[in-house]
Amino acid sequence: MTLDADGNKTYVLKPEEEWIAAEDELTLGNSKALNALFNGVDKNMFRLIKQCTMAKDALKILKTAYEGTTKVKSAKIQLLTTKFENLKMLEDESIQDYHLNILDIANSFESLGGKISDEKLVRNILRSLPNRFDMKVTAIEEAQDISSLKVDELIGPLQNFEIIVNNKTNKKGKGIAFTSSMNSDETQGNHEDDDDMSESLALIGR
Repeated sequence: MTLDADGNKTYVLKPEEEWIAAEDELTLGNSKALNALFNGVDKNMFRLIKQCTMAKDALKILKTAYEGTTKVKSAKIQLLTTKFENLKMLEDESIQDYHLNILDIANSFESLGGKISDEKLVRNILRSLPNRFDMKVTAIEEAQDISSLKVDELIGPLQNFEIIVNNKTNKKGKGIAFTSSMNSDETQGNHEDDDDMSESLALIGR
């Protein structure tokens, strides 16, 4: 370091052959630290620090980038949490499709370094099912220990119940259609009888 005419500090590179032992050690330590940083980050982070010659500068850049990434990750996790808590199974949605939606959110959590426990997934599924599943939900909650129930163990019984409900609904629909058809035939027959009666009265009148 030297001082210019105005008294400002000016740093001049010292020839390597003039380095003392302490300076050799500092340079070696910096090289080792820099090499460790280069090898310890992914390709995207490496692009940020590959021009650095000082380990402390590279570390500062990585710290800033990591803090920014952490904030973004926290925001994404918060959004996923809100989406998960507000998720409801639609009336025209099947258990299988709803299960896949739940798994997508759970996988997104894991990709961000988070995790949703099986207990939380199970409780959320039971809470968010349509009213037609109320009977089955009550039966499961009374017969099972929800805290130890796995998602896969829950989905099977719900799918079986869904099949039974759908079959009953279909049979009921067919029964209504059959009854309507019979009523229509009876109505048509009544009209024909009325027509015959009108003709008979007309003949009597003549």
